[in-house]
Amino acid sequence: MTDPQADRRGDSVPILSAEDISVSLGGTEILSDVSLTAERGSVVGLVGPNGAGKTTTLRTLRATLSPDSGTVRVAGDPIEGLSSKQVSRRVASTPQATTLSFEFTVRQTVEMGRTPHLGRFERADGDDEDAVAAAMERADVARFADRPVTSLSGGERQRVLLARALAQETPVLVLDEPTSSLDINHAVNTLELVAGLAREGKTAVAAIHDLNLAARYCDELVLLADGEVRAAGEPRAVLQSPTLKGAFDAETLVTDQPGADAPLVTALPDREPVDRTVHVVGTGRQAAAAVARLTAAGATASVGVVPAGDAAAERARELDCEAVTVPPFAAVDDGSRQRATDLARAADAVVLAGDVGDANQPVVAAADRVVAVDGADAPALGSRTTVATVDALPEAVAGLPVSPPETDRRVESREQQDR
Repeated sequence: MTDPQADRRGDSVPILSAEDISVSLGGTEILSDVSLTAERGSVVGLVGPNGAGKTTTLRTLRATLSPDSGTVRVAGDPIEGLSSKQVSRRVASTPQATTLSFEFTVRQTVEMGRTPHLGRFERADGDDEDAVAAAMERADVARFADRPVTSLSGGERQRVLLARALAQETPVLVLDEPTSSLDINHAVNTLELVAGLAREGKTAVAAIHDLNLAARYCDELVLLADGEVRAAGEPRAVLQSPTLKGAFDAETLVTDQPGADAPLVTALPDREPVDRTVHVVGTGRQAAAAVARLTAAGATASVGVVPAGDAAAERARELDCEAVTVPPFAAVDDGSRQRATDLARAADAVVLAGDVGDANQPVVAAADRVVAVDGADAPALGSRTTVATVDALPEAVAGLPVSPPETDRRVESREQQDR
């Protein structure tokens, strides 16, 4: 038995590629010089806003649409030189729409995937029946085998169409929004299935609407916008806030997905940037959320003193913010406390979030203006404290008066003492 991964590594010819594909429909340019490569045993995700050209790209990859210029190759051969049956033996696809108007049963619908393997008058044999049964089982539709496909929900029909593509037993799958009609459980299971097929040596190119699912399950992403490739590569290289801003015209915060080695994209509402310096005091998820929300809003944030490895310290690391840390379970040393105190004194505001802790009281005391996140385990600070939710932190900080320079504060302090 051959090792699909070894075969993938040893084959220098991509199983599927597009080079400088351009397509115009109705006098409108839909794709302009789009290029992509899908290696054997990989999952390539097409992402981008609505109307970016993802479906048109997939149609050219499966040869249902001929490009005006450029070349699509499958296993090294130009796809335009292959017959329809030859293409269907190499590339299987699922459409975005799940409308099926005929009263076929689920089994009959999946059996259609065997058509490319049968001669004109040839009947299905035991191998075909086994392929159909295996495909229905893997797509979790075997229990619907004898039901009319029109009686199923949109999500169930989508899985039937995936089973039909699996029954085709091709080296390449081209999937147009394979999770769009599925609940989160079936969406995850579908992409787990696709990833498993890739580990077995198949190749999948899929248009995926959900950026976070795409980041988690795709080996590479191709970001399309206005019919052009804006970025391509590993998910972390593609899903970056400036790139997403250019493609989607949306503000985003990119961090890490919990429990997965993949970026997490969070869309943010349009707001005026908060041009303030903020020091966050506290630990845990609430402090991490405060750092993320403030950074996303345009503030310059720091955090500390926190234990190394704490959620707030990790979020600061992800966002390239300064974090004053000490080893886990260690006491706060004088140097770390002094650095955090200096950051708090220089900041326009100090935000208290999560568990502040007694060791950080000197840091809090150095603040002129304090915003406490609702629910934070923080000391009562009287009139100089504003309370806000994490989501409202940017507005709360922006509404504070700008701190005077350090020299002015010292003058104010002496004047108050003189009075």
